[in-house]
Amino acid sequence: MAVIENSKVTIVGAGSVGSSAAYAALIRGSARHVALYDIATEKAEAEVLDLAHGTQFTGTSDIIGGSDITVVEGSQVVVITAGAKQNPGQTRIELAGVNARIMKSMMPQLLEVAPDAIYVLVTNPCDVLTVLAQEETGLPRERIFASGTVLDTSRLRWKLAERAGVSTSSVHAYIVGEHGDTEFPLWSKATIGTVPILDWVTPAGDRMTPEELDQIAIDVRDAAYKVIQGKGATNYAIGLSSARIIEAILRDEHAVMPVSPVLEDFQGVSGVALSVPSIVSAKGAIPIRETPFDHGELELFHKSAEALREVADSLRD
Repeated sequence: MAVIENSKVTIVGAGSVGSSAAYAALIRGSARHVALYDIATEKAEAEVLDLAHGTQFTGTSDIIGGSDITVVEGSQVVVITAGAKQNPGQTRIELAGVNARIMKSMMPQLLEVAPDAIYVLVTNPCDVLTVLAQEETGLPRERIFASGTVLDTSRLRWKLAERAGVSTSSVHAYIVGEHGDTEFPLWSKATIGTVPILDWVTPAGDRMTPEELDQIAIDVRDAAYKVIQGKGATNYAIGLSSARIIEAILRDEHAVMPVSPVLEDFQGVSGVALSVPSIVSAKGAIPIRETPFDHGELELFHKSAEALREVADSLRD
């Protein structure tokens, strides 16, 4: 497939995450047309108006939106952010029940107006909701996936870059597994440039230790809770990471990103959506089967899969 001309993305949900995703997509020029859809008419129309007022400064992208689902028509990508938000102290899994019900009622309506779109789920818990939505819709696995640990990976690379004294783009490391409490870094293959992470000499003249890396992994895992505690929501970084996923699809980039599709016999895991390095293009997301795990990482991956399988099972009729 080629780069999609006259491209359109719809963001579903005009809350803090959805509005930030629409804003990021506009200012980055992620798509030619950006739409924002929400059943809350006044909120959706106000957000669209606010964004439209700034389009003189955003290049060629335009913005429409509202509470009429026809605004979704013609979308090549639909990003779903709608749902109850995560409250301070609340885990993503605790959100599962209410957001699963919202997803179940919404997906058939979206498919009716955008039957050929790639669907990206951002609403938490995104991994569990992706499994349920894929089962509900019967969409091919590559065409419906969660944003997963794209943001978590960015958080990890930012912290490592600060410590190593390099640009974030020079850090090659991934968070995989659940977007949540059982996520973990693939330390065995993490590098700065071509240098293994534990061999890198920092500007202070020392090297990072396994214990320090363990603490960095904990800080990354708990980063959202800290932001939510302080300001009530995470929105800017997830908006930017959503825009980046949109671009990889609409530009047919074949970019490697840790998104979360429903896996089929990936490292012994099937029927669960977990983040693994995947090729993201106009076809959707295809997991990279050759991704290496060491023994400890494989155990953590299976633990993450089982935790999510239990939640998904509890939400099925």
